[in-house]
Amino acid sequence: MTESNGSVGRRAQQAQRSGQGSAQGAARGPIQGEETPDWEKRFRAPRVSLPDWAEDAPDRALFVSNATGTYELYAWDRSTGEQRQATHRPHGTTDGVLSPDGAWIWWFDDKDGDEFGVWRRQPFAGGEDAPAVPGLDPSYPAGLALGRDGRTAVVGRSTDEDGTTIHLARGEEPPVEIYRHRESAGVGDLSHDGSLIAVEHTEHGDAMHSALRVLRPDGSKAAELDDTEGGTVELGLEVLGFAPVDGDTRLLIGHQRRGRWEPLVWDVATGEQTDLALELPGDVSAEWYPDGSGLLIVHGFEARSELFRYDLTARELVEIPTPAGTVSGATARPDGSVEYLWSSAAEPSAVRSTTGRVVLDAPGLRSPGSVPVEDVWVEGPGGRIHALVQKPAGATGPLPTVFDIHGGPTWHDSDSFAAGPAAWVDHGYAVVRVNYRGSTGYGRAWTDALKHRVGLIELEDIAAVREWAITSGLADPARLILTGGSWGGYLTLLGIGVQPEAWTLGIAAVPVADYVTAYHDEMEGLKALDRTLLGGTPEEVPDRFAASSPLTYVDEVKAPVYISAGVNDPRCPIRQIENYVKRLEAKGADHEVYRYDAGHGSLVVDERIKQVHLELDFAKRHLPPQD
Repeated sequence: MTESNGSVGRRAQQAQRSGQGSAQGAARGPIQGEETPDWEKRFRAPRVSLPDWAEDAPDRALFVSNATGTYELYAWDRSTGEQRQATHRPHGTTDGVLSPDGAWIWWFDDKDGDEFGVWRRQPFAGGEDAPAVPGLDPSYPAGLALGRDGRTAVVGRSTDEDGTTIHLARGEEPPVEIYRHRESAGVGDLSHDGSLIAVEHTEHGDAMHSALRVLRPDGSKAAELDDTEGGTVELGLEVLGFAPVDGDTRLLIGHQRRGRWEPLVWDVATGEQTDLALELPGDVSAEWYPDGSGLLIVHGFEARSELFRYDLTARELVEIPTPAGTVSGATARPDGSVEYLWSSAAEPSAVRSTTGRVVLDAPGLRSPGSVPVEDVWVEGPGGRIHALVQKPAGATGPLPTVFDIHGGPTWHDSDSFAAGPAAWVDHGYAVVRVNYRGSTGYGRAWTDALKHRVGLIELEDIAAVREWAITSGLADPARLILTGGSWGGYLTLLGIGVQPEAWTLGIAAVPVADYVTAYHDEMEGLKALDRTLLGGTPEEVPDRFAASSPLTYVDEVKAPVYISAGVNDPRCPIRQIENYVKRLEAKGADHEVYRYDAGHGSLVVDERIKQVHLELDFAKRHLPPQD
């Protein structure tokens, strides 16, 4: 869910291809009299996101739930307990935000999952939807910040024609453009009094490492902070949010100056930078406590996370106890309590509070748990590789094994609940998830290592973990499945071509299959990312694109391959997948393709179940039987 203060999701913008399959059709339901299997219950069980709350009306909240079978936005009046489904769309809705006064719900309206659309708004209590900013044509979203006056909005837009533009809208007045650049950029935050606008930009041409600019409402520059030194040093910055106090010009930002993400406080009026210098080994993010006196710290390290409160006056860090696992979102409430969304691989997600009470509980079916993950460290060509392993309780190897590769590439697998891997475990498979080079959470050097040899570096790390899985006795080398969605789907198709003897089956969801065509058809922000990763366009560095494209190796593929693809996908467009499928057909390769009328991620529960069912069935039919 998009948030107006920019404190959540900034790093996720780099995880451009982290989604899984998308949406249409009905799943095969259980036969009459047949009990719903646990793997399906995990998808069907209602779940909720961490509620976002209105800054000046904290009893008004907005959250996402799949309670109706499709992920949609819900309004929640915490003072009365009343909940109301705010959006109703066949393909679902997850991008929404409350205005600071709690009067309006803003939500992003695209067409059939293509991510190209406009912002709409409706009253919190319910009513007609209307265009939120009349006069702005449809675009890809590039950030949103809403003013406390209920009239001001800063809207980021991205189009192939214009690059990134940012507009200031005030009430019924026509929106005014205050920023424009061909390279990717995004709205970071609007100051508490509306006098300053923070923007993340990549004008230097490195889409993986943003610089910061603070604008006045007229578009003039108030301050600039750029750690890239003209693009020669790969250090990124991110906006975490302005101090929630009128007239306060402090901006909380994230930096990478010591080789990992850490927060600092930048006074954009004086230029003073207060480095917190926290003694924590992993990546650190933060957000303000509502009174501006402290920071809520989220520390991620080796696929798990923990919370702290940092007192800005005493400069003290105090741990906030949480169970072992992953905190995927946290917020400090006006009463000083902290609410957070937590899960582990074994236990489904829950919205918890430091008060000890349940914050928000989805009604209905409870999700079954799964088995815990085991940590594995493997020496690889670029350093120690962290992998997470799950296997059926009590099972001994060698087992049929699924290498489930995460998307991104700048993302990571964690000790958090995931219904997909749990479904494989239920069917007798071991599951291995690899945080290859390019993954976040292991330092800047690890994340940035895959440039120019894109895909090939990740496969080297996956191959090292594959070798460990076989030699340790976990995996049966004759029954190895390579699978993943988005970037993980890309690595699947690349892997079964580059390493044709290594994999028994390939199962790829919404993949990059023909890198050159994908570049020309994808959204502009992804073009910028690909230019950064590969060092130029396909015309400028054709050899690099060829070396990193699954299409180059399609004639080497020996494993049966299953591909699912959304026909409206702007991230991994359908034409480049069709090019790859035609080559499979021409060589008579054993393959199956599932196409559906949607985009890059399924928000429909039945559709997601259908996709998993098809993948499980493909594996059952094509894997050789155990000796």
